[in-house]
Formats: sequence, C-alpha cells, structure tokens
Amino acid sequence: MSNSSSFNEFLLLAFADTPELQLLHFVLFLGIYLAALLGNGLIITAAACDHHLHTPMYFFLLNLSLLDIGTISTTVPKSMASSLWDIRAISYSECASQVFIFVIFISAEYSLLTVMAYDRYIAICKPLHYGTLMGRRVCVRMAAAAWASGFLCAVLHISNTFSLPLCQGNVVEQFFCEIPHILKLSCSDSYIRKSGILVVTVGLALGCFIFIVLSYVQIFTVVLRIPSEQGRHKAFSMCLPHLAVVSLFISTGTFAYLKSPSLSSSTLDLVLAVLYVVMPPTLNPLIYSMRNKELQEALRKLVQWVQCQHQ
Repeated sequence: MSNSSSFNEFLLLAFADTPELQLLHFVLFLGIYLAALLGNGLIITAAACDHHLHTPMYFFLLNLSLLDIGTISTTVPKSMASSLWDIRAISYSECASQVFIFVIFISAEYSLLTVMAYDRYIAICKPLHYGTLMGRRVCVRMAAAAWASGFLCAVLHISNTFSLPLCQGNVVEQFFCEIPHILKLSCSDSYIRKSGILVVTVGLALGCFIFIVLSYVQIFTVVLRIPSEQGRHKAFSMCLPHLAVVSLFISTGTFAYLKSPSLSSSTLDLVLAVLYVVMPPTLNPLIYSMRNKELQEALRKLVQWVQCQHQ
C-alpha cells in the first residue's frame, strides 16, 4: 500500500477471538457504559435543576460530565458492536470521525480540569474576590475556551494524521482508532511532521500540567495555615475530588502515550486504553459525589422526585 488512498477501511484489534469471550467483553463494556451514562447523567441533571448547585464549581462539573459522556460514547459503543457481530472493519471516514470527536472531548476535558484547578485556587486562596473573578460570564467564557481548545486540537491532529501517507498496512492495534497506532502505519519519511505535532501536543499538555501543579501548591500552602480543623477539612473536601480525577486522567494517559517502546504490546495497550478512556468517565461521578454532601443531597432529591413520578 503506497498511501492512504489505497484502502478505504481500517481493521481494529479485537479483545478476544472466541464468541464466548467476545460476548463477555460486550456485557462488561455495556455495564460500564450504562454506569457512566447513569452517573454523569445524574450529575448533569442535578447541577442543572437544583438551584443550590448553580455555582461555578458545579457548572464546570456539569461540563466535565458532558465531556465524559462524549468521550466514552465515541469509543465504547463501536467496540461493543464489533464484539457482538464480530466485525473488525471500520471505514476510513468513520475512523477519521472517531479520532476527531475523541480528540475534541479528551483535549477539552484536560483544559477543563485546568480551569477547575483555577476555580479551586480562587475559592481557597482569594475567597473575598471569588464572586468578582468567577462571575457567570467569566465561567461561561472559560468553559467555552476549554471546548474551543479541544476543537482546535482535533483539527490540528486530524489534518496531520490523515494527511500522512500510510505504507504499513491498515491494521490498527487498538480497539478504537487511536492516533499513535495510526501513525505507526505511516511512512518513515513523515518523521519530521510526526515529531512536530508531538512537540506541540506535549508542550500544551505540559503547560496545563504545570499550571495545575502550581495551583495546588498554592492551595495546600493556604489550607495548611487554616487554624481550625473544620476549615481545613472543608477545604480538602473541595479539592481532593478534583485532584483525584486529575491524577487518574493524567497518570493513565501519560503512561499510555509516553511509555517506552520496549514495553509496548497489544495486551498492554488494550489495558491502558481501557484505563484512560473507559474508567475515568465511569469513576468521575463516583469520585465527585463520594464526599460532597451538597451533591449527595441534590441527587437524593432527584431520585425521590423520579420515584414519585413513577408512583
């Protein structure tokens, strides 16, 4: 195959070879997918309907849940369908669309987590100015900027990845169309272009990571100076869920993309992809609601209202 125009489809990697294991994969992914939809859907509904949650923190959490639903919906349903009907093929245009939409959601989520770190920094380090610095228009603009950054990153990646000539076949060694595995199929003379896009991506990701780290250094410096134990506990309760989500997102994604080539294998790549693509959207609602009494109360009222409507 001399270039990408020589074929019109890719072949994705299957989780299992036997029908029984394929059915097991379908059932497991279906359960995880429904759990992610339910958890994030409840948070979106509660944050939108309960006026007590009409604050910047829950506005950003609502956007995070939307992004989580988008991320897992871009990859998991296709994988489930492939296992159920034993179809590995994905069309060239469908693969490009999947990459484009996935990069939008995953990049926007990283940007939004950075914005949420800034929100926690202002709330704890500059509480007297919080109402001014985090007004409604400011929050909307920051959320829109996060979504826009995801779109721009997707345009950059899709234009680079699918304009490269592909000389190494059409077998993508992953359960969804993932950029690193598509780039493995490209010709060797495209090294400079691949390196350029990698430098830009790593630079932006590193910038967000440094901002988050510096924000939390300032936050913990202020929190540890709070004289009352109750005040420290409240501050930690505000920050720890976000920090846990950030840690899960960054650690799994970083290891998946920056691991040594000597550690690369189909099985390991599959496991890592599940960890950073499937698990965060499923666990994020649980992490945020575990120690958040306001959110727990809003969810309780929502469940009670739903039960009343069915009686």
